Amino acid sequence: MAEFDRRTGPLYAILGYGAWGLFPLYWKQLNGVPALEIISHRMAWSLLLLLGLLAVRGRWGDFRQALGNRRSLSLLFLSASLLAVNWGLYIYGVNSDRVVETSLGYFINPLVTVLLGVIFYGERFSRAQTLAIALATTGVGLFVLQFGQVPWIALGVAFSFAFYGLLRKKIAIAPLVGLAIETLLLTPIALAYISQLQFSGDGNFLATPWLTLLFVGSGAVTALPLLWFNNAAKRLRLSTLGLFQYMAPSIQLLLGVFVYGEAFTQAHGITFGLIWLGLLIYTISTQQQNKQPIQAEI
Repeated sequence: MAEFDRRTGPLYAILGYGAWGLFPLYWKQLNGVPALEIISHRMAWSLLLLLGLLAVRGRWGDFRQALGNRRSLSLLFLSASLLAVNWGLYIYGVNSDRVVETSLGYFINPLVTVLLGVIFYGERFSRAQTLAIALATTGVGLFVLQFGQVPWIALGVAFSFAFYGLLRKKIAIAPLVGLAIETLLLTPIALAYISQLQFSGDGNFLATPWLTLLFVGSGAVTALPLLWFNNAAKRLRLSTLGLFQYMAPSIQLLLGVFVYGEAFTQAHGITFGLIWLGLLIYTISTQQQNKQPIQAEI
């Protein structure tokens, strides 16, 4: 079994992070559709898929038990709201030709997560990790000085997902069950918005067969990478998983520059260079500190 895990773990990680990296190719097909409408469909169709997965995995008991915990429901509603903000910023960035900036956000995200660990859990930085944070912060600071504006999409993406992870860490619910409840809590709002758009004639659902297929497919596009990630997390060491983590923003960056022709200036180069150097230092430091595999229940 251990040998099987060593072989399949990297495959699941490549599937999960590779899918996240290729997301712009999918969301670009919905260019012209408002981000809020896309998020609403993403929530609704994800819920259908996740409920089906709960049934297949025999997790209805866990699901019902979690629904009876008011404190968990309150936290999950907050985490779901952060997830919706993250999705919205990401889709807006992609469809407003700012794929490079969204990739910057996901490069910054791991370091923001580390910072939150220090603030909320009293975790301590090693010297190498302190240097990594300083390099990334310097990179973003230089970017702001060069362009005279804050990369708010990148920072919004990074901080919303980091706080989402912080909240989910506090909730003792398995990822699949938690994600299903998150989507369940927001789906009534999403369905009300979709219905209002459709009745007013402003909705894009059923406008063309291709758009309809893309909306329906958004559920699988959302849920499957999360499940692949959780399978990878069960099989790989934290340090190994961390190495795969940077696949997604790297792919997004390449798509932004070479497929969609977005600018990659000297300021971008300096910013990404400092962040990559910081991430390299941080990853090596983490690899030395973490010797135990992490467990993740889905």
